[in-house]
Amino acid sequence: MDQTHASSPLAGAVHDLATEVVLALRSGDHLATVCGAAGIDEENRTGIAAARVIGADLLLPSVLYGRHPHPGDVAVLDRAVREFPPKPDAPAATAWSHWHMISTLQRVTPPPPGAAAPATYAEPDAAWLEEAPWQAFTHQLSVLAPLAVPAAPSAVQRAAANRAVDLSRGFVRAVRRRDWLQAAGAGRWLAALGGEPATLGLERGLDFVELMGGHDPRVTLHVRAARLLAEARAR
Repeated sequence: MDQTHASSPLAGAVHDLATEVVLALRSGDHLATVCGAAGIDEENRTGIAAARVIGADLLLPSVLYGRHPHPGDVAVLDRAVREFPPKPDAPAATAWSHWHMISTLQRVTPPPPGAAAPATYAEPDAAWLEEAPWQAFTHQLSVLAPLAVPAAPSAVQRAAANRAVDLSRGFVRAVRRRDWLQAAGAGRWLAALGGEPATLGLERGLDFVELMGGHDPRVTLHVRAARLLAEARAR
């Protein structure tokens, strides 16, 4: 790992996990363990914290390819949910990320035959998204880019679908500001939901974002997810 990625143990673990998710998305090897390849298990506290940063995208290859995730990855994400619950004064985006991790775990690990279904975890409030200025809206949606998956309808997803033009403006602004992670997250939402102006040139824009920001595997993760989501929407 080079010095940039080793600025802290947590940053290094986030980098390694995101890299493994990208490799799985590229290869379609959804049965391989993302966490195991990164040297992380459910007893590795730094790795658990990194999984909390990555969020439900830890299981994204399985979600997008429609296969069962590796049990080790499920165990790590479950541990992250239990170890790092949102505090009462946590930002709304943190609460939504936590909700999405729980809902993803419930979706990919159904209860055994005869067992009662787990209780539904209520969605956090999303009314604040409806009135947020387009700059803040894009920032918040980019933080919540892991929610941009077909199997996870939510109030956040509906807000994104209703404000595609604002997201498009935010995408352009992020590119101009060289905020590649925000641009990749906004682009992922647009690829998943559509509705952007034809003049945006989203596909070429995502290529440029990946070229310029690809040193950060989280950028590559969102761009690769965007391409897969756009392909699925086109079918």
